[in-house]
Amino acid sequence: MYKLKTSSSIFKRFKITSGNKIFRHKSSKSHLLQKKSSKRKRKLRRSVCTIFSDIKNFKNALPYI
Repeated sequence: MYKLKTSSSIFKRFKITSGNKIFRHKSSKSHLLQKKSSKRKRKLRRSVCTIFSDIKNFKNALPYI
């Protein structure tokens, strides 16, 4: 049986907790921050749990997690 490859792009962008929840960072935090309010930028710092229906796709991309 051959080894399965993990998708390194998904492995870098998402974190998996012990309860099999998948967290991601919010987008729109890299540039053009001058016109965004401080409240909006503060909310963009948080990580968010992904949608439950997407977990099946992650299991295929990350076979050993």
